[in-house]
Amino acid sequence: MKPLLCSLFSSEVRIGHSLSEAERQHLARRRETILQCLEQNGISCSEVPNIAVLGSGGGLRAMVGLLGSLCQLKEEGLLDCIMYLCGVSGSTWCMASLYKEPDWSTKLDLVKNDIVQRLADGSVSLKEMGQKLAKYYSEKDHFSLTDVWSALIVSNMVNEIDEHKLTEQRGKYTKDPYPIYTVIDKQCKYDRLNADPWFEITPDESGYSLSGAFVDSSFLGSEFENGKNIKKQPEIDMLYLQGNSHQDENKMIKHWIAILRSIEKLVRWTWGTNNNYLYKMKVESADSSVSQSKTREYEDSGLLLNSPYFSVLRKEQDIDLIISLDFSEGDPFKTVVQTAEKCKDLQIPFPEVVLPAKNTEPQDFYVFKGSSDAPTVIHIPLFNAVNCKGKYMSKWVKTYSTFQMNYSREMITNLLEKAGLNIKNNKEKLLKEIGNVTG
Repeated sequence: MKPLLCSLFSSEVRIGHSLSEAERQHLARRRETILQCLEQNGISCSEVPNIAVLGSGGGLRAMVGLLGSLCQLKEEGLLDCIMYLCGVSGSTWCMASLYKEPDWSTKLDLVKNDIVQRLADGSVSLKEMGQKLAKYYSEKDHFSLTDVWSALIVSNMVNEIDEHKLTEQRGKYTKDPYPIYTVIDKQCKYDRLNADPWFEITPDESGYSLSGAFVDSSFLGSEFENGKNIKKQPEIDMLYLQGNSHQDENKMIKHWIAILRSIEKLVRWTWGTNNNYLYKMKVESADSSVSQSKTREYEDSGLLLNSPYFSVLRKEQDIDLIISLDFSEGDPFKTVVQTAEKCKDLQIPFPEVVLPAKNTEPQDFYVFKGSSDAPTVIHIPLFNAVNCKGKYMSKWVKTYSTFQMNYSREMITNLLEKAGLNIKNNKEKLLKEIGNVTG
């Protein structure tokens, strides 16, 4: 990796690998909750461990699967042991729904019921989708396929147009794990820059996780030059990470323009174009190409790695235990194997991943351990030989495909239960591994 540069270029862009002040303050408060939770579970410790829950991508399957897992962690008295909650793709849909509600973990049953009600019985009209698409087109410097996807697809899948701003979560989730939403820099991915693709978004700061270049999240998307904000853009809303007035002639024209531009973006396949806050800056810890373009394209992390590992592998986060909830379709070990390989290239401590014998059905609990400076990784595939009883696993996988647009209430209830079983059946194993990292 390139040498670190740990200094401030301006009050608006932060270059460095340390945690933000807001994140440090949140973690300090959270440690008190974690300590109480450990004591209630009979675990004593001299130093509170940093435990991260990771939710993979997988559309509605991931959204509902993460919700079911978190609800069961709450039921088993383990949710308050968690320091970080991180997600990509469908898991971020769940997170966005949770963090709309201040201190959601203290009233999770009510929050869960509201989410299930919306997914099962809610709807977004074509008119509302069109209005949202037109709003994106008229307000933003850079209209892209992400706007189309958000307004027309995601809103239909989650049955909501969520216009809350990410920074509205600041100070309202003091009793919850610290949230990190993960995307990737498309150009960095195609340029095969090992460290630079990983991009994290929190209520406080957003930026390149491993390169160490961050900006206040309220400025994400605004136009920068040499570290200075030269043109403010409206803050992105939660629907983009995931007007009911009647339409006059001008609005109808805007709608048609937006639709035509949407078709153009589909043909050109342009995702997530945003102003680059590192434009014309000298950032020694990142590849020079990152700061040479006025815009960057951010896209779903699942297109590179379908789990947000690199949002919690910064040295400064000092993660002791990762609970990987894998809702991916296909190979249930692909994410953890890819992470191990990438960490080896980047010289980031990570345990060796020893896979089970080929042609064996996945179980519901795997533990990977490495050197003392590497986190322990618990890996839990959603559908497995324990909660799906062997031959029925393929039926469950087929029923909950990634690109299924909607679930019935029965499907949601069944999936919540399946995900919950992976936690319920392994409570003692979870406690054992938590205890091991507190020593």
